[in-house]
Amino acid sequence: MEIPAVTEPSYNTVAENDFMSEFLCFSINVKAFGITMLTRLHYLVFVIGVIGNVLVVLVLIQHKRLRNMTSIYLFNLAVSDLVFLFSLPFWVDYIMKGDWVFGNAMCKVISGFYYLGLYSDMFFITLLTIDRYLAVVHAVFALRARTVTFGIISSIITWVLATLVSIPCLYVFKAQMEFTYHTCKVVLPKKSLIRFFLKFQALTMNILGLILPLLAMIICYTRIINVLHRRPNKKKAKVMRLIFVITLLFFLLLTPYYLAAFISAFEDVLFTPSCLRSQHVDLALMITEALAYTHCCVNPVIYVFVGERFRKYLWQLFRRHTAVSLPKWLPFSVDRVQRASTMSPSTGEIEVSDL
Repeated sequence: MEIPAVTEPSYNTVAENDFMSEFLCFSINVKAFGITMLTRLHYLVFVIGVIGNVLVVLVLIQHKRLRNMTSIYLFNLAVSDLVFLFSLPFWVDYIMKGDWVFGNAMCKVISGFYYLGLYSDMFFITLLTIDRYLAVVHAVFALRARTVTFGIISSIITWVLATLVSIPCLYVFKAQMEFTYHTCKVVLPKKSLIRFFLKFQALTMNILGLILPLLAMIICYTRIINVLHRRPNKKKAKVMRLIFVITLLFFLLLTPYYLAAFISAFEDVLFTPSCLRSQHVDLALMITEALAYTHCCVNPVIYVFVGERFRKYLWQLFRRHTAVSLPKWLPFSVDRVQRASTMSPSTGEIEVSDL
C-alpha cells in the first residue's frame, strides 16, 4: 500500500534530482486532512467491520453449517474482509505518526495482507455472481455443480490466486530509514523501476479487480434478469437481490479508488508535471481509498437490512450466548431455552441461500 500523500512526496511530478522542489511540492494540507478526518473513519470502519464480519462467520458456521456454495462463498468473503481489516490499524498508525515503527518484516506482511484481502474480496464477489447465475439460468446443471466439494475446491483456488497476485508486495515493500523517520513503501534500486511497478500494480488492480469482474457481473445479471422475467421465482429473486446489492455496492465503493490509483500511477503520462495537480491527485487517492475501506463493513449491514433470516439467526445467536454467559440473572431455565431454540422450526428448516 502506497501512501505518498501522507508520508512522502510524490515522485511523479518533480525532477528526479531536484529534492528541494520535490519537498516543497508535498502538501501539508493533504496530510493534515488525512490525519484529522480520515483516521477517524478508518477506526470506525475497523470496529464495525471486525464485529460485523465475525458475527457473519459465527452465524454461517452455527446456523448454515456451510452446506452449499453460496454459504461457503459468503463465509470466505467475510474472512477476506477480516484479512483486509487486519492491516488497517497499522496503516492508521503510520498515517498519524508519519513513521513506520513495526519493522521491515511487518511492512512486508501487512502490505501482503492488504492486497490479499483486496483481491480475494473481488474474486469471491465474482464467484457469488457466477453462483447466482448457475442457480437461476442453469438450474439443472447447478444441481450437480453447486456442491460443497466444488465450493471448497474453488475457494482454495481463489485464495491461491489472490496470494500469487499479492506475493510481489512481499519483495518490493520494505521499511527503511529516511532522515529521522522510517517509511514502509515500494523500494527498488531505481526510481524508474518504482514507477514501472506502480504502473503494473495499478493495471493489475483495474484488470483483475474491476474490468473482468464488471464484465462477469453484466453478463450474468443480464441473463438472470431475463430468466426471472420469463419464469418468476420469488425465492430466487430474493436471494438474487441480496447478492446483487452486495456486488453493486462493492463496485460503487471500490471503483473510484481503482481509477484514482490508475491516474496516480500514470500521472506522468496523462498530464504535464504540475505540483497543484499532483496534490489534487494525492487528495483524491486518499479520499477514494478511505471510501474503499468501508466495503469491509458494508456486507454485514446489508445482511441485517436485506436478509430476514440473518436477522433471525443473529438474534438467536445473541440470545443463546447471553443465556449461557448470564444464567444466574435469568428467571428461567437455560437448558429449556436451548432445547426450545434447537428444536424450533426456524432453525430446523434452514435454507442456506436465504441469508
